[in-house]
Amino acid sequence: MDAIRALTQRVSVGKLKAPAPDDKQLDALRRAALRAADHANLRPWRFLEVSGDRLSALGDLFCQAALESDPGLSEAQQERFRAMPLRAPMVTIAVARIVDHPKVPRDEQLISAGCAVQNMLSAAYALGVGAYWRTGDLAFSRPLHKALGLAEDDQIVGFLYLGTPESGFREAPSLDAGDFFQSW
Repeated sequence: MDAIRALTQRVSVGKLKAPAPDDKQLDALRRAALRAADHANLRPWRFLEVSGDRLSALGDLFCQAALESDPGLSEAQQERFRAMPLRAPMVTIAVARIVDHPKVPRDEQLISAGCAVQNMLSAAYALGVGAYWRTGDLAFSRPLHKALGLAEDDQIVGFLYLGTPESGFREAPSLDAGDFFQSW
């Protein structure tokens, strides 16, 4: 698939099944992430790849973090948190590794990490890998950050769910560029 088609037709795929991306596909996704826009070559991104039995362990961490925020969670709510990572055969946790820099503020580093995730999404689509990007309260959970071994200034920018689309790719919605771009 050519790059322009991947960029203009990419869609998220919410229903994923095994298998996860294979080694060759993962290599391409990783290389795409590393080409994100990056002022001063800080490379302010790190990725934690979770698959197999570790998905259940991640679900336990999600539940523990949620319970620290709200000790009154019902059993059903706790089970919902435990099941979150099991929606796909692989979850990549994208982390902005923020450093103090005189010319590159925190926001630019966060955006750069987000660009890395967007590159992975586009590459996944081009390779026929289903993917969707989630954030939510867990991305900002200090207990989860600590459980994952993240540094104090690190910030989760998203959870990238990866797998095989259960029913293919839907058609990208038609958008009119004139609604978003104008001359100034």
